[in-house]
Amino acid sequence: MGRVSFTGARVFDGAQFREGALVVEEGRVAEFGAPEGRVVDLGGGVLAPGFLDLQVNGSGGVAIGGATDLAVLETVCAVQGRLGATGCLPTLITDTREATVRVVQAGIAATKAQVPGFLGLHLEGPHLDPRRKGAHEAGLIRPMEGRDLDLILEAAAELPALMVTVAPESVSLEQIGTMAAAGVVVSLGHTECSAGVAREAMAAGARCATHLFNAMSQMGNREPGMVGAVLGSGGFAGLIADGIHVDPLTLRVALAAKREGVFLVSDCMALAGTTGTEFRLGGRRILREQGRLTLEDGTLAGADLTLPHAVKVLVEDVGIAAERALAMASSIPAAVIGRGDLGHLRPGAMADMVHLGADWSLRGVWRGGVAV
Repeated sequence: MGRVSFTGARVFDGAQFREGALVVEEGRVAEFGAPEGRVVDLGGGVLAPGFLDLQVNGSGGVAIGGATDLAVLETVCAVQGRLGATGCLPTLITDTREATVRVVQAGIAATKAQVPGFLGLHLEGPHLDPRRKGAHEAGLIRPMEGRDLDLILEAAAELPALMVTVAPESVSLEQIGTMAAAGVVVSLGHTECSAGVAREAMAAGARCATHLFNAMSQMGNREPGMVGAVLGSGGFAGLIADGIHVDPLTLRVALAAKREGVFLVSDCMALAGTTGTEFRLGGRRILREQGRLTLEDGTLAGADLTLPHAVKVLVEDVGIAAERALAMASSIPAAVIGRGDLGHLRPGAMADMVHLGADWSLRGVWRGGVAV
């Protein structure tokens, strides 16, 4: 392909803005400097590492569930690429064991097929606390059994990355430790636990929290709850920054309290990348209206969000520095799943990139230096 130089935009390398053109060769970042080879003038805006979304429940009209196969994962990853997420973790919310087995099998097939953008899987449930079920089906929530743990360990051995969201009420500290030792990203969520219980789970190996503030015990003056435990920890935490799931003022306070480890997720559903107004999830209607996805009773059911829009909310509504907002969509989620080869634009890194306009709208996406 020869050398291609991207000019005319500020370049964010995953940590800071850099001067000069970004030179790409054979699908990887070659250097920063004077333009060489074919020149692509971006005409302003920001060129950043491809965004990574670790919580994607569906896209392009399909949901991750009991009917998931290789084709479904290919569709989800392809649509996410067009929305700015050059890599993602397709996410199964609470479902039957049979559905979980099928999704794991599809994930292994996607790994072998090297599906572009497929980074692994996120199993959000079923080992949660029904008191904080959110849009999850209460009748399918249950404690973790030995065969559940065995399936997770088998999946972790075959997938490039595996995140599992659990509530301390539904798993033992030993199970958390076993998963963590196998390389699973154990994330705490959908829980009513106290801060003390959350800290015990973190000490056992949980190092992440799922959609901070949502579906978890809140921070009080005498009981810090799960939120307080997360804000006071050194671990990671996903955040839905649509301005709906968490108020911008709350976001500002939380990001001031926890300076590192917070990353963006879309928590998007099957309607992502479509103009549809509703779909069915496990027999229940999910409605899309004015930027919200809800069950018929008004319960939030995932988000109608893309990562570029989340960055816009953080910068324009919350007042976060652009460097931090961009890192929350790129280098920080890469660190969560141990992918140092992603989330950065530095010599030798894959040329997975997004171009954002001055208004933070998505203008272009590249995987391996090839336009999506």
